[in-house]
Amino acid sequence: MEHYRLNAYQIMWLFVFFDLPVTTKKERKNATLFRKNLLKDGFTMMQWSVYTRHCASKESADVHEKRIKTLVPDKGQVTILRITDKQYGNIVNMWGKTKQEMEESPQQLELF
Repeated sequence: MEHYRLNAYQIMWLFVFFDLPVTTKKERKNATLFRKNLLKDGFTMMQWSVYTRHCASKESADVHEKRIKTLVPDKGQVTILRITDKQYGNIVNMWGKTKQEMEESPQQLELF
């Protein structure tokens, strides 16, 4: 029996960055359809125009990348970045406090 060991250098993450025009009704419809198709293909929105997807292998990433290429609207820019799971492990995410969290924070008391 052959054992297959997962390798952090073979597991891939796809990032899709895009800047699509939305000045006309048709352009907005195309941009919305593009985003919906990314979600349907298993991508997760990281930011408004940045979507990510985990792929178990290079071959899986190839399939999804090929699919994205067929979804690209006529106008705008779409960029695909492929990184390994090992590289993804080094990602740093930061979230600032919301206005409500800042207002709810207790004030620091000082003793003299």
